[in-house]
Parts: sequence; structure tokens; C-alpha cells
Amino acid sequence: MIEIRIHGRGGQGAVTAAEILAIAAKEDGKYSQAFPFFGVERRGAPVTAFARISDEFIKVRCQIYEPDHVIVLDPSLMSVVDVTEGLREDGLVVINAQEGNWDDVSEELEDYEVYAVDATEIALDELGVPIVNTAMVGAYLRASGVLSLEAVEEAIRVRFSGQVAEKNIRAVRRAYEEVERVG
Repeated sequence: MIEIRIHGRGGQGAVTAAEILAIAAKEDGKYSQAFPFFGVERRGAPVTAFARISDEFIKVRCQIYEPDHVIVLDPSLMSVVDVTEGLREDGLVVINAQEGNWDDVSEELEDYEVYAVDATEIALDELGVPIVNTAMVGAYLRASGVLSLEAVEEAIRVRFSGQVAEKNIRAVRRAYEEVERVG
């Protein structure tokens, strides 16, 4: 089983990213869970979402305390939240960061396998808004190899429709191609 924790801010789509991963897992013939952890958050406040993906039925029904993988939608969260708390020693981190800041990110996360992509730029170019969730899902796919690109594209078509779905699929594909290992 792969356990994934997603850190973002209210309005960036962390919960939707977890849902897309769970739907895509089903499309790939796997078992999955997706759930958020937040209270009375407002737009911009830290939000955490979780996803589990497994080849077998998932019996556990609790928050994820020791994730295998972490996705960080907003790098400014690293000064507010310990995004690596509980992350396994061989853990994977996929972070949204501007290309000029990738060295700084890799230094802060030097104990982990780190991938970075400028998901904000991709979201602005493809969607017209800085909602980075689907771009980060695309980057995560390439970094982890956990799910197929086709399954995620189908999950997006389940979650969204029409032009919104197609724009998000373009964001996924672009991030999938542009993500780079930095640590």
C-alpha cells in the first residue's frame, strides 16, 4: 500500500487532488481511499489531504501519520508546516517550486527523493488560475510511477467535464513532462 499526504492551502485543490488519485487508482484496477483533514479553514489556510492506493482491499481507516509520499502544492508551507513529519526514510517528495528555487528546495529536503515542477506557471498557462492540483498530480505520476497517465486522465473526465476537463488534462500532461528530480 502507498500512503500519500498532500499539503496545500485552501483553494489550491489538495482535496480534489486526493480524490483524483483515488478515482485514477480505481481506473487502474486498484483499491483506494481519499479524505481531507481540516477544520474551519478559509482560503489560503493550510489544508492536508490524504490518499491510499493498494493492490489489496484497504482495511485501515485513519489519518496517515507515516506517509510513503508527500505532495506539496505550495512551497511557502514549508516555513509553517513540517511537510516531512513522519515521512519514511526512503520517502518521495513532489513539490511545486519555481525552477530557480529548485536547489534551495532540494537542500531543505536532502534526506528524501525530491522532484520539483513549476505547477503554478503550468496552472496559469493552462487553466488561467493558480489552482495547481492537477499539475501536481501529473508531476506525482511521473515521479512515483504509481498510476498510469491514462487512468488520471479518465479520473479528471469523471471529476470535471468539457473544457475544464481538457484544460486540466493538458496541465497534467505538461507537468508530467516538466517535472525533474532535484534531490
